[in-house]
Amino acid sequence: MISNFRSHLLSLSLLVGVAAPWAANAQAPISSVGSGSVEDRVTQLERISNAHSQLLTQLQQQLSDNQADIDSLRGQIQENQYQLNQIVEQQKQILLQIDSLSGGSAQPSQGAATGQPAAGAADSGASAAPAAPVQSGDANTDYNAAFALAKDAARQDEAIAAFQNFVKKYPDSTYQPNANYWLGQLNYNKGKKDDAAYYFASVVKNYPKSPKASDAMFKVGVIMQDKGDSAKAKAVYQQVVAKYPGTDGAKQAQKRLSAIQ
Repeated sequence: MISNFRSHLLSLSLLVGVAAPWAANAQAPISSVGSGSVEDRVTQLERISNAHSQLLTQLQQQLSDNQADIDSLRGQIQENQYQLNQIVEQQKQILLQIDSLSGGSAQPSQGAATGQPAAGAADSGASAAPAAPVQSGDANTDYNAAFALAKDAARQDEAIAAFQNFVKKYPDSTYQPNANYWLGQLNYNKGKKDDAAYYFASVVKNYPKSPKASDAMFKVGVIMQDKGDSAKAKAVYQQVVAKYPGTDGAKQAQKRLSAIQ
């Protein structure tokens, strides 16, 4: 009997000895099991997410910068085209004057040399450009149509109306600075200097970061100088040089300042 009791007691003590470590482990908080691994993974995921967000932001900024560069190049190309068209028109007028002075004797037509219609063809309507579509509902189409009118010396009034309609219809268009700039230039060409100054000033005020802003501010100074107000013109030129250093507008302003001083 005693031997059986001792045997049972020994078995019970062994059972308790085996179970005790397991019980101690069972009482340990579950959160401590693998907690470092989970936190590391979460941290790594956060870093990956942040990296992706930064990359996306950089890509968006690069797209924005690229669009600004494209708009700048487009504007420069259009201005060069406009200036070239003005030179061609002047050459046509010179040829017409030479022809009239020579008593209408045959002169080499410009079309023969360049492949373009002869200088007098516009009188018969042979070289008249077809009416460009306006207010089509597409900003890009309407802007290009207005600019096409601006290149035609005989349709400057139509160009002004087209650009005015564009400015009203597409207030959020990226072409707004260019449209206002051309309204300023077209009005200046027609001698409407107050209207020209209004549109040039609108570019500077509403779109100060536009590639057209420096030229627009410079031309405000030119208008002031044309009106005989050298003091205001000088102040405007100084602002162009200070605000837009290195631009064509600033270089032209500096030349004017040197002449005034």
